[in-house]
Amino acid sequence: MTVRILRGLPREHREAAAALYWQAFGGKLGLVMGPEDRAMLFLSRAIRGDHAIIALSDAGELLGFAGFKTADGAFAGGTPDDLRAVYGLAGSLWRAGLLRLLGRSVENQRFLIDGICVQREARGLGIGSQLVEAICDEAQARGYGEVRLDVIDSNWRARALYERLGFRALHQESIGPLRLVFGFQSTTAMVRQIS
Repeated sequence: MTVRILRGLPREHREAAAALYWQAFGGKLGLVMGPEDRAMLFLSRAIRGDHAIIALSDAGELLGFAGFKTADGAFAGGTPDDLRAVYGLAGSLWRAGLLRLLGRSVENQRFLIDGICVQREARGLGIGSQLVEAICDEAQARGYGEVRLDVIDSNWRARALYERLGFRALHQESIGPLRLVFGFQSTTAMVRQIS
């Protein structure tokens, strides 16, 4: 299979990207962003196509993507208006509070990855590695010397991939009582030097 890596997420792939994002991260976001139909509405609305690098098959199917975060926003961060439009005023207020507690701020010294997802049937084909390399290229083009991501304690497969690709653990951080909401106990910040 031929895989094309492209910068940006075209509008025709938004719904597929939202579904893939939910497939990858719905397990930890379900209690806050659910039910699934609402989460899909929110993601379809909130996804920033200019904050993604995508992998397409030769037939044009979305196989995966890597989102990133900048001072201008995050791939799947959304705005308070996006939350209100999907969850209403009351629903948006408590969700925003919990997501803010979980979120990581943009830092100036490292380029931040905001999620990497690959379709289940396309895993094991090196697409995740290609997306990471493309993110590193993007970071270098923007003048960064390092790329950072956060991996949850229960996602040992992703952590093993990142270590194989040259990332090293920087520090681990407990999420405390939020573990009852998000279903994991800690995140590990991992960094890869690119220059």
